[in-house]
This record gives sequence, C-alpha cells and structure tokens, in this order.
Amino acid sequence: MMKKALLMALALVALLPALAWGQEQEATDSVLNQPERRYTMYGVMFYNLENLFDTINNNGKRDFEFSPNGARQWNGTKYWQKQHNMAYAISQMEVKGSPADGPVIIGVSEIENITVLEDLVRQPEIKDRRYRIVHHDSPDPRGIDVAFLYNPRFFKVLNVTTQNINNYLESDEPKLTREQLTVTGMLAGEKVSLMINHWPSRLGGEEQSSYLREACGRMARATIDSLLRDDPNQGIIFMGDLNDDPQNKSCSEALGAKKEIKDCTEPGSCFNPWWNMLNRGIGTLGYKGNWNLFDQIIFSNYFLRNYEGKDKPTLTFSRAEVLNRKFLRGDEGDRQGYPLRTYSGGVFVNGYSDHFPTMIYLVKEIK
Repeated sequence: MMKKALLMALALVALLPALAWGQEQEATDSVLNQPERRYTMYGVMFYNLENLFDTINNNGKRDFEFSPNGARQWNGTKYWQKQHNMAYAISQMEVKGSPADGPVIIGVSEIENITVLEDLVRQPEIKDRRYRIVHHDSPDPRGIDVAFLYNPRFFKVLNVTTQNINNYLESDEPKLTREQLTVTGMLAGEKVSLMINHWPSRLGGEEQSSYLREACGRMARATIDSLLRDDPNQGIIFMGDLNDDPQNKSCSEALGAKKEIKDCTEPGSCFNPWWNMLNRGIGTLGYKGNWNLFDQIIFSNYFLRNYEGKDKPTLTFSRAEVLNRKFLRGDEGDRQGYPLRTYSGGVFVNGYSDHFPTMIYLVKEIK
C-alpha cells in the first residue's frame, strides 16, 4: 500500500507542469484576442535532443557507444526511429497566432554533427518548414555540439561567431567542452542576437563542477555586453542546457539573469522567466519528485513591454512554456510523468529525450 501511495504522489507531482501550462495558455489567449489590436506571434524554442548520434564510429572521438557494435547497439533502425521521433516532437509544437508553422527558431544541443541535423530537417514531419542550419564543430571529447535551426522566411542570418570557456576560467588548465554559438540576424524586421549553449555537466558533483558553469556564465555576460556595445538597439536571447537551475550562481550571479521583471531596468539587464516557474514545481528533467529546470531561455530587457516606460510596437515577451506534452512523458513506474527518453536502464524504449523542450513566445503588434 505504501509503494502504491508513493507512486500516486509522484505521478501527481509530475503532472503539475501540465496543469500550469493551461494557465499560461489562457494568459496568452487574452492578449491575442483583444479586439482593438492585432498581433503576430513568434516562437523561439530550445531542445536538448539527447544524444542524436549517427551510427559511424569516429575513431577520433569517444562515440563508440553509439555505433552498431557499441554498448547501445546503435544501428540504422534505431537512428531513423530517433530522427522520426524528434521531428514529430518539433512538429507538434504549435504557435498560436504565428504566420509560421511552429517555432521560427530552434536552438538544439547534444547533436553529433551537421549531418544528423540535415537528416532531421528532411524528415517528413517538418521538411515543409525548410529549416536551415547553423552549426560549428566544438572540441567536446564525445563530439557533441550545439546548433541553430531557423525558418528562413522569418529570420535572416547576418553574422555567426563562437566563444570558448577557456578565456573565462580562473586557471590556466584548458577544458575541452562545447563552445557557445552566437548568431545575429533579423527577426520580424528587428535585429536580434541569439546565443546557444550546453554548459559542462555536474559529473563529479554539483559543487565540484560549479566553477566551470560559472565561467560559462561570465562568458555569456561578456558576450552580451560586447554585442550591446556594438549595437545597443538589438535584442539578446540566450538559451541552452545549462546543467544548472536559475537560482544557481552561474545563472543568477555570473550571467546576472534576474528573477523579477521589475529588476530589469538597467541597460542590458536580462530576465529569467524560469526561476518562478521552477519554484512552482515545473521543470524540464527530474526524478522521484525532484525537478530541475536546466533548459532555459533568458533574454534582455529589450523584449519587456514596459522597458523605458512605454508600450513598444516591437517584439515583446508574452510568456514562457515548458513543452511537457503528454506524448513526451513516461507513463510507467518511477519515471511516470517525466521525460520519455531514448534509453531507460540501458534498454532502447523508443522515446524522445531526457529533457522537455522549452519555448518563449514573442508578440508584435500589427500596425
């Protein structure tokens, strides 16, 4: 009886994000349905694709695990099923009030190379969106990178740069890890720079590895400041799997992302909408009743409605959402309600990812 009661309690905790999503949707509907105004909505999404590897064993990288003879027995059948699953998941993320079919921008992590992304955007579920790819090979030992997908009808790339953590470490010991990818372009006629990240993991312990993620936070803050010195009249969107929660030092101090909109008054200050969301029990990954919200999208006050004391006819933040759709959630055992991953206990279960995707919605009034 005690075990059954525990499972029921865990299931209830896991369902809380879905209940909260309904309240967020109602708030957005009230904005879009104002009869005296017309709005266009744009979705900006982030998704950790959980080890989207090809089946080729590259001897220069530690990816033997994801090969036909490796521990995962990663073959063509599993690879193409994984591709189908990820494309289906992206296809189901609708953006109400948008001229696009789904999100116009998607930052992704845990992808091996540009080839797996070329296969992804050609999947039948999303090929009509004609997503284009910005990718850069990073020095990560496993060969996993971050990348950027965009709908060319609504976003035009102007510039691409990368940033490396080693310039921000307090020691001289170099670290081989994912680099930050920064893409500047035009979204809905406005200049926007987007930064895609996958910060170092908590391997070895959260506290012991925190200094690496704090260095990444300093790197992100320096990049934001540099972009705004170059052009203060642009919006900045930072996203990624940070392996930290909003209240951790890497996000709250090194990056300086604020918990409340009212505190985002200084030029270049950034708002983190996920802080209060995690406090309400909403996360992107978790286990046995404990949620984390590592998959964050943080943005500069350029996108806040009352920035500089005025309602702006420019791109404006509407809401943030953890995309914890029912089909992305497990329905058995102690993983009930949590992300349905590709493998569980070393067994291929034909899931999606061990992270839920996240999205922010930007509205722009049609004049």
